Amino acid sequence: MTTPHTDAQHPQGALGHIRVLDLSRVLAGPWCTQNLADMGADVIKIEKPGEGDDTRHWGPPFFKDEHGNNTAEACYFTACNRNKRSVTVDMATPEGQELIRELAKQSDVLVENFKTGGLKRYGLDYESLKALNPRLIYCSVTGFGQTGPYAPRAGYDLLVQAMSGLMSITGRADGEPGGGPMRVGVAVIDLFTGMYATTAILGAIEARHHTGRGQHIDMALLDVAMAILGNQGAGFLNAGNIPQRLGNKHPSVVPYQDFPTSDGNMLLAIGNDGQFARFCEAAGLDLASDEKFRTNTARVKHRDELIARMCEVTRQRSTADWVALLEDKAVPCGPINNIAEAYADPHVQSRQIRVEQERYPNGSQPADSKVVNRIATAASPLRMSDTPTTLRHAPPALGQHTDEVLQANLGLSAEQIQALRNRQVL
Repeated sequence: MTTPHTDAQHPQGALGHIRVLDLSRVLAGPWCTQNLADMGADVIKIEKPGEGDDTRHWGPPFFKDEHGNNTAEACYFTACNRNKRSVTVDMATPEGQELIRELAKQSDVLVENFKTGGLKRYGLDYESLKALNPRLIYCSVTGFGQTGPYAPRAGYDLLVQAMSGLMSITGRADGEPGGGPMRVGVAVIDLFTGMYATTAILGAIEARHHTGRGQHIDMALLDVAMAILGNQGAGFLNAGNIPQRLGNKHPSVVPYQDFPTSDGNMLLAIGNDGQFARFCEAAGLDLASDEKFRTNTARVKHRDELIARMCEVTRQRSTADWVALLEDKAVPCGPINNIAEAYADPHVQSRQIRVEQERYPNGSQPADSKVVNRIATAASPLRMSDTPTTLRHAPPALGQHTDEVLQANLGLSAEQIQALRNRQVL
C-alpha cells in the first residue's frame, strides 16, 4: 500500500517541478490547487490581508483552544488548503498587482475564480499575463463560464445543483414523507469542478511539452454539473426520459438501496443477477428463480413487490449480522455510517485516511501566534507507487509565508517587505 510521505522522504512528488499561483478561494479552485499541491507542486496562495479566504470564517464548526473554547478559525478552510504557502497581497493596489505579476512570471499555472472579467481591471487577466509569460496555464473557475448569457452571473454550488437538474433527482419522491428536491450533503459541484480543473491543468501541462505554450482553461460549475448527471443525463438525451427522485433507490438497478434491519439500516448494492441469486440463497429467499425477479429488468419492473418481500427478511437480523453473512458471498453490503463511524472503521484506519500536520513544526510557532497548530485532514486518495503524494505544509495561517516567498522568489529585503506592510499592500 502506498501512503502519503513527508517531504524529507519524497521531496519531489509527481509535480515537484511545477509552481502554481493560487488566486482562488472558497472550494472549487482551492480543491484543484490542493490536488496539485499534494502531488508536489509549489502552490502559493494569495489572500487578502486581514481577511483571507472566505472559508477561514465559515463556521461553526470552529477549532477549539486548549480549554475547549471555540477559536475564531473555522475548520472549513483546512479541507482544501493543505500543502500551500499563504501570502497576503492586496491586489486592489498597484503595488500588489505588480507583486502578483512578478509571481505569475515565475509560475507554470495560475488558478482564479473571480467573476468573468473580474481580474481584467487589475491587469491580471489571461491576455495580460500571457504577454508576460507565454507558458502560463491560466485556469478560470466560474459559475457559468466565460461565454453565454449567464457569464456575468455569480454562481454557487447550491444554485447550480438546482439549475442543472441534480436536485430534481436527489431526495425522496414527492409522495413520500420528507419528499422534495434535496441538495447533496457536500458541495459536490464545487468538488467535481476542482477535480475536472485538475485534470484539465495536467492535460495542458502535457500539451505544453509539445507546443511550448500555455493556454486558458474555462471551467464552469454549470458545465460540470450537466456532465456529471451521467447515466441520468444520458437517459434523457437518448430516450427522452426525465428521471424523478427515488430517494436511495437506483432507477435502473434493483435491489440497490437501503434496507431496514433489526437495529437500524444497511445498504445492499446488488448489481447483477449472480449477486442477487447469492443473496437469496444466503437469506433463505426463494426468489432468484421466479421469472418476476430472475433478471434485473424484471426486478425493476416488479420493484415494489420485491423490496417489500426482502424487507420482511432483512428486519430479522442486525446490520452487523447481515454484513458478516454476506461478506464471503461477494454480495456488496455495508452499514450506513455517520462520519465518526466511518473514521472509526478498521479499513479506513488501515488506509491511513486521517493525517495530522503541524503548521509550525519543530517549535517554530511565533510567540504571539494564537492560531491552531496541529491540524487533521483527509489524506489524498491519489495512491501513486513511484511518486507518492507528499505532506509538506499544514493548511497555513493567514500570511504565514509572506516574508518567505517575497524574499526567496522576488528577492525583496526585509526592509522592503516591511515598507509594503506599512503601506497596507501586504
